[in-house]
Amino acid sequence: MLAIRIHETGGPEKLRTDEVPCPEPAAGEVRFSVEAAGVNFIDIYKRSGLYAVKLPHTLGQEAAGVVTALGAGVSDFKIGDRVGSAAVNGGYAAEAIAPAAQTVRIPDGVSASLAAAVLLQGMTAHYLACDTFPLKPGDTALVHAAAGGVGLLLVQIAKMRGARVFATVGTDDKVALARQAGADAVCVYSRENFSEAARAFTGGRGIDVVYDGVGKETFEGSLASLRPRGMLASFGNASGAVPPFSLLLLSQRGSLFLTRPTLAHYTLTPAELRARSGDLFTWIAADALKVRIGATFPLTAAADAHRALEGRGTTGKVLLLP
Repeated sequence: MLAIRIHETGGPEKLRTDEVPCPEPAAGEVRFSVEAAGVNFIDIYKRSGLYAVKLPHTLGQEAAGVVTALGAGVSDFKIGDRVGSAAVNGGYAAEAIAPAAQTVRIPDGVSASLAAAVLLQGMTAHYLACDTFPLKPGDTALVHAAAGGVGLLLVQIAKMRGARVFATVGTDDKVALARQAGADAVCVYSRENFSEAARAFTGGRGIDVVYDGVGKETFEGSLASLRPRGMLASFGNASGAVPPFSLLLLSQRGSLFLTRPTLAHYTLTPAELRARSGDLFTWIAADALKVRIGATFPLTAAADAHRALEGRGTTGKVLLLP
């Protein structure tokens, strides 16, 4: 089968189209034919070497398709089931493997593309708004990169929970998308001081929580946006890793809370995973959550998909379609 692999770390040009044996599921695993694979920043972190992986490595953590084989002990699924997972081993391929405990059944009425577009980023938005800092009516939230895949979903979920949302975007043409998602105010952070604007948004008090997937470029401004005892949830490094800093900065800024969450720790059990994905699928069916697929690429154009995502010229979700 075809698979997109890296044999060494580096830029998008390191992605290679290889012919490899079809993987066999081990005990507790499912194999499925990939109809759509999500392109996420974690794939870029692995390709670049920021996150270490054993080489050669088939990229792709999020995918959806149809079950073609079951490992020993798997009883929750059968061959032919439509499934998706955000814990895939090698989603940039014709066939992929995932732990059955981290796989969900796709309900009728939801396409494989839609499932692959919402699982990783949607469950990330879900845990951020519902658990990391559980938003309630009247809370204020700053959502960075609000026109991106996580951002558009996070703004919508935050509004469902009654929060007032201050959004940042990188360019003027993304403002309308953030507003359509429900943002109460939008700042173009490439040319405006977003921390000053966030304080003005709250009458000088400061934001209750900042959800920051950008990383290096926005870290200091995110801290400066918060009220005393506010929280910064730094969940990504789109602009690079946050450099080391003194913990005293948190006390100087107002006894702030800082967390670096990851989806794996918010989907530790099958019950938690299925509750989060179930909420997303329910909201989609009720038209309460709108998922934007901003760009699709054939599997063999994975390098172009990475360039588009890294250049932050995309909106919504980027998918590979084998």
